[in-house]
Amino acid sequence: MKILVTGFAGFIGNALGLRLAAAGHEVTGIDNINSYYDPRLKIERLRRSGIDVDSARGLAMAVPATGSRREAVSYPDLPWGVPLGSSLWPGLTFLRLDITSREGLQMLFASFRPEVVVNLAAQAGVRYSIESPHSYIESNIDGFANLLECCRHNATGHLVYASSSSVYGANTKVPFAESDRVDSPVSLYAATKKSNEMMAAAYSRLYGFKTTGLRYFTVYGPWGRPDMAPMLFTDAILEGRPIKVFNHGDMSRDFTYIDDIVEGTARVAEASPEGKAPVYNIGCGHPESLMLFITELERAIGGEARKEMLPMQPGDVATTWADTSLLTHDYGYQPRIGLHEGIARFAEWRLEWQRYMKNDRK
Repeated sequence: MKILVTGFAGFIGNALGLRLAAAGHEVTGIDNINSYYDPRLKIERLRRSGIDVDSARGLAMAVPATGSRREAVSYPDLPWGVPLGSSLWPGLTFLRLDITSREGLQMLFASFRPEVVVNLAAQAGVRYSIESPHSYIESNIDGFANLLECCRHNATGHLVYASSSSVYGANTKVPFAESDRVDSPVSLYAATKKSNEMMAAAYSRLYGFKTTGLRYFTVYGPWGRPDMAPMLFTDAILEGRPIKVFNHGDMSRDFTYIDDIVEGTARVAEASPEGKAPVYNIGCGHPESLMLFITELERAIGGEARKEMLPMQPGDVATTWADTSLLTHDYGYQPRIGLHEGIARFAEWRLEWQRYMKNDRK
C-alpha cells in the first residue's frame, strides 16, 4: 500500500512511518522541520529512520516553504522537496515539505499517488496556541485544507488524521465518549482540531473518499516532544530545577504509551474504515494522577522533584479519560503498556539522549 505520512520527523509520525515501512508498505514521509522545538531531535528521528540527512546538505532547494511561520533551521539545512531514501527500509522516502505549500503538495500527490494519507503534521501545544495563534491557523486549518483538496483530486481512498482529546474542552462527564458534545473548546488548538473533524466530514460527504479522525490522548515515550511534561519534568529533576505542577497537582491524564498509539493508528491506516467519516478516541482507557506520574518518573531516573505548585493554566483541563470501546470494537485496539513500564522505557531513552547531546555531533 502507498501511504503518505505527514509530520514524519515528529514524535508520532516518525514512529508510525517506521511501523508501516517495516510492514512492507511504500511510505513517503514529509515534514517542514520547523523550530517549534529543538530541530536536532527531529533530525535524529530521521537518522534513526535511515535517512542520510548529512549527505543532503547543500542540495538545491526544490520547493520552498511559504507562509509567515517558516523559521530557518540550520541543523542541518535540509533541502526542500528533494527525495531522500532510507538505508534501512527500501520503500521509505522522506521529503522536507510543508503542508501549507499548496504547490509542493500538488506535485507530491501527482507523482506519488498515495492510497492512504495519515496527517500528523500540525502545530501542537495547547498553551502555545495562546501565544502564537496564527501558526495554528496556517498549519492546522490552511494546511489541512490543502491535504483535503489533494486527496479529492488524486483519488486518495482514505485520509486518517490526528484530532485531539482537547476537543472535549471542559467536559466533566467521564470517560469521554465520541458521542459527547464537543462544541465548547477551551483553546484555539482544540478549536482547530474540531474544525478538522468538521472539514473532513464535509469533504467525505461531498467527494466520496473516506476519512477517519483519531482523538489522541496524552502520548508519551521515547523520542517524545521536549515541550511535554515527561521531558520538561525529567530535565528539571536532573538539573535540580523545580517542576511546574499546575492545578496544585489535582490533575489526571489518560497517559498513553507511544507503541500503543502507533499500533492503533496503523490498524486504522491499513484497513477500510467502518463509515465514511468516523472519529475515534485513542488512549490508554484509564486516567492516572499527575502526582503518580511524577512519582514514577522520580523512581525511574533516580531523583527527587522540587515541585512548584501553581493554579490551573488557561486552556487546560483537570482530567482526560478516553472511552476506547469503539476503536476496540472496530479495530481490535488494546493498549498494553502501563504507566510503570512506559515511564521506565522513557527514562532509559531520556538518559541515553542526554549523554548523546553532551557529545553532540555537528
